[in-house]
Amino acid sequence: MNTTISFEPETLTADEKLTEEILNAADVVGTIYGAENSEVSITLTNDEHIHALNKKFRNIDRPTDVLSFAFRESDEPEIIGSDIDILGDVIISLERAKVQAEEFGHSFLREVIFLEVHGLLHLLGYDHIEEDERREMEEEQRFVMEKLGIARE
Repeated sequence: MNTTISFEPETLTADEKLTEEILNAADVVGTIYGAENSEVSITLTNDEHIHALNKKFRNIDRPTDVLSFAFRESDEPEIIGSDIDILGDVIISLERAKVQAEEFGHSFLREVIFLEVHGLLHLLGYDHIEEDERREMEEEQRFVMEKLGIARE
C-alpha cells in the first residue's frame, strides 16, 4: 500500500521504529484485503488537533483516538486513468494513544498500530454501528493484529 505519514502540527515527531511499524501495518492490511495498489494518508497528531477535527466533521466536542475519512464516501471527483485506489485518510492522536495504552496495560506501539488498523478497516468499508458489524470488525481487527504479530500484552 502506498502510505504517506504526516504530522500535525508539523513540530510533532515519532521515532523511526513507530513510523516503520505504521508503514508495515498498512502494507499487511493492503495484502490481506487486496488493496496493495491503494493509497492512504496517515496523520499523527495531538488531542488538540483531533478534537478540532472531531468537532468540525462529527459535531463531537472532544478529542478522540482515531478518525477515518474515506475517499469513496466523499464528493471528490473520480480520478480517471489511474490504477491507484485512493482509500482516504486516517488521523491518530498520539496523545490519546499513550493514555489508552497505559489504561489498557499494553505498549504505546501496540495501541498506535491497533488504531491504525481500526482506521484502515473503516476505509475498506467496515463499520461498528450495528452489533453484527461491530462483531465482524472486531474479528477483522484481531485477525490483522495476529498477522502483524502484535498481541495484547
